[in-house]
Amino acid sequence: MSARTKARKRALDLLFEAEARGVNVADLLSERLARPVTEAPLNPYTATLVSGVVAHWRDINELLDTYSQGWPVARMPAVDRAILRIGAFEVLYAVDLPEAVAISEAVALATALSTDDSPKFVNGLLGRLAQVKPTLA
Repeated sequence: MSARTKARKRALDLLFEAEARGVNVADLLSERLARPVTEAPLNPYTATLVSGVVAHWRDINELLDTYSQGWPVARMPAVDRAILRIGAFEVLYAVDLPEAVAISEAVALATALSTDDSPKFVNGLLGRLAQVKPTLA
């Protein structure tokens, strides 16, 4: 597993944990950076992902709501929300990552951690965001 794949998984863990505990994800990230709960400190890319999702939270959620066709973010399983937020950040805002890689990584997380229908949903929604990205600027 590559370092970035592990970083995405840890970012997913933070987003999911923050939602489950009802805490601010930026505060949780700051806490984990200051006092790691694992032997290895957070990968810098994990912090980049979480910070990026937080910085673009409103836009990401609005785009996910707009293009999910009848599945508002609030109705999605929590793990899918976290995966989609990370994937949307990478597709829309990461300049050093091909969109196809971001989508593939998100689908892999959904395959490993969510429902049988989630990989197809994640692939379709992130693929749609990649298609409309040029019109969003």
